[in-house]
Amino acid sequence: MDQIAFGTDGWRATLDTFTDERVRIVGQAVADHLEAAGHDEPVAVGYDARETSEGFAESLAEVLAGNGFDVLLPERDAPTPVIAYAIVDRGLAGACMVTASHNPPEYNGVKFIPSDGAPALPDVTEDVVDRLAEPDLLPEAERGEILRVDLVSAHADAARDLVGGDLDGLTVAYDAMHGSGRGVTDALLEAAGAEVVRLRCERDVTFGGESPEPSAEHLEELAERVTDPESDVDLGIANDGDADRIAVVTPERGVLDANLFYAACYDRLLEEDSGPAVRTVSTTFLVDRIAEAHGETVYETPVGFKWVAEAMGEHDALFGGEESGGFTLRGHVREKDGVLMALLAAGTHAAEPFDGRVDRLLDEHGHIAAGKVSLDCPDDRKAGVLDELEDHIPESVRGSPVAKVVTLDGFKLLLENGSWLLVRPSGTEPKLRVYAEADGDEAVAELLAEGREIVEPLI
Repeated sequence: MDQIAFGTDGWRATLDTFTDERVRIVGQAVADHLEAAGHDEPVAVGYDARETSEGFAESLAEVLAGNGFDVLLPERDAPTPVIAYAIVDRGLAGACMVTASHNPPEYNGVKFIPSDGAPALPDVTEDVVDRLAEPDLLPEAERGEILRVDLVSAHADAARDLVGGDLDGLTVAYDAMHGSGRGVTDALLEAAGAEVVRLRCERDVTFGGESPEPSAEHLEELAERVTDPESDVDLGIANDGDADRIAVVTPERGVLDANLFYAACYDRLLEEDSGPAVRTVSTTFLVDRIAEAHGETVYETPVGFKWVAEAMGEHDALFGGEESGGFTLRGHVREKDGVLMALLAAGTHAAEPFDGRVDRLLDEHGHIAAGKVSLDCPDDRKAGVLDELEDHIPESVRGSPVAKVVTLDGFKLLLENGSWLLVRPSGTEPKLRVYAEADGDEAVAELLAEGREIVEPLI
């Protein structure tokens, strides 16, 4: 049990550690947590496209059913947001999702999603961890049923009802990265009227031998297809392995920075609706400038979608997201949803092409560029480095005085010239992250270099 460690988004590990025996221990902890909270409704168990995921999901289902819960399994591997939506749509006690998201194929993971469909907050995950125990199953006659059900259709209907949009005449290249978005995101776009060109929409349990991470280095084929001057493709869309995140490719920019995607979509939403935005501390201030121009407020949270989800609920936010590509909308479950975002992205592009909209927003609100680097740092050194960093905050960075230090998540240095530098610990890897935003790529590179010079001697 000491090998089961819940991080920012559940437990992930390589398959030498992530074993069936330990997965069943997690299943018992979830069952005990739900029972202690007074839940007796059914529970969903979803799983991604990895080779081992369905088997682990069936083991979780057996343990949950063995504790008296009826269990719903999807008909095939499914996106995490589909499972999250099913919780709210069907009034379930919660769900387990077997996925390692964008991690390489030698990983797997499991996370618990509570009855509100939003990511579990620390008090919930801590309670689950405190209850880790060997399975203790009821007699056969007292166990729940395990049913295979369609969970995709209801989510697709909800996405269309919420986002709408007529995509007739739009051609979208969709890259599933061999993950669980295949046959789901592309089908949703097609049902809305788009012509869909499919890339990597076949299941491959090895994800082509790489991580199903929708970053520029993994989306070269999609980018070439969209940016080719002879191409008939209007927009490219990709999901990560469990389709809770999105990346967009435009004809002029290639893979669009997620900060700019956030800004463009929020701008589009404000054309027809109103409401505040929620963003993480590592996400662009361009969102704040757009909000201010519309008389709206932006709420900043620590990194981690659970904090975005919590703030969205507290402030009835219109849009929430993070620079790593996770977003959701008011009126939907408060879990990042790359499938829903694909429909919003296509509709946004149909209303005004991303490249033109982004150009307009930068002209109106000032140009921004962003970047980040990762520094190796053992987990047991992270807290010590941050403690030391508190005594090494410079008076200026890249020649601009530090106007304010935000300690919401690590240290964010707000500079008088409008740029910023952030240092925070990774919640998933033995690394420290250094982020920067400024008015150009050269300035960002200089900020990151100076950030590295400040932090590395402390590690």
